[in-house]
Amino acid sequence: MIEASDLSKRYGAFIALDHVGFQVDKGRVAGFLGLNGAGKTTTLRIVSCYMPPTSGWVKVAGFDTVRQSDEVRRRIGYLPERVPLYEDLRVLEYLRFRARLKGLRGGAMRQAVADVVGRCGLEPKKKAIIGTLSKGYRQRVGIADALVHAPDLLLLDEPTSGLDPDQRIELRSLIRDLGTDRTVLLSTHILPEAEAVCDDVIVVHRGKIRAASRLDELRENQERTVLIRHGGAVLADYGPAGEDVSTEPGVDDCTTLTTTSVDGGSAIVAHIVAAGRPVLEMTPVTPTLEEIFIGLTTGREDLS
Repeated sequence: MIEASDLSKRYGAFIALDHVGFQVDKGRVAGFLGLNGAGKTTTLRIVSCYMPPTSGWVKVAGFDTVRQSDEVRRRIGYLPERVPLYEDLRVLEYLRFRARLKGLRGGAMRQAVADVVGRCGLEPKKKAIIGTLSKGYRQRVGIADALVHAPDLLLLDEPTSGLDPDQRIELRSLIRDLGTDRTVLLSTHILPEAEAVCDDVIVVHRGKIRAASRLDELRENQERTVLIRHGGAVLADYGPAGEDVSTEPGVDDCTTLTTTSVDGGSAIVAHIVAAGRPVLEMTPVTPTLEEIFIGLTTGREDLS
């Protein structure tokens, strides 16, 4: 659905994107992850035809975002980080106005608006003046606007930024639902959000791609650790396999240790048992997306 190659964007001497390449397959929910200023919004603006790249190219459904921008715009819905809404209009008035701008008329327009009002949970607020809505409902109006012409691709720039926890949970559920029948690319620096809704992740840092893969594959490719807990104090020696062990005295007369060797973990357990200590736990630890992200972006300034 999206293919980007050698994509760069410069603002004078500042390089916002530096030869970026990535792909998002049809029907996937992909997270574009990075700190503030990493290049996320710049990328979404290029994909949405809002501005051209300095060099390189992006295609959406096979259409170039510069040379075939009209074809691309027909196929995308875009929610910018700051949603430009007409606050003096009612929700239905605004969505009907936006639908007409996108070429919908008559019964088709009314049906499309009714569909997105229901899909986005706006039924209780459809007659409310937009200026009176909470930020959570304003975001829903913005998403409904992006969806009203039934696009194949939905672009969401920091969709839950500034929302309270309950609103974030509700909006994540909505995004996950929207991803069942279209491609979604969302940018965020809120990693639990990406972990909750995304199939794929693209990590960008200082304008460069650090990783791009399925979320489960990204986890699988990380160094694994094994957590072991045993009764009693720390042993003086955990055998040959214990050279990479870090230990931590625990509560209730037990010790917690970790090792980066899965095979070594079994040998360490055997050594603990031989020492007459009870083994209370042996658990493989899968790194969180936050831990992976920190590993990919910390100490990388010299590479940028």
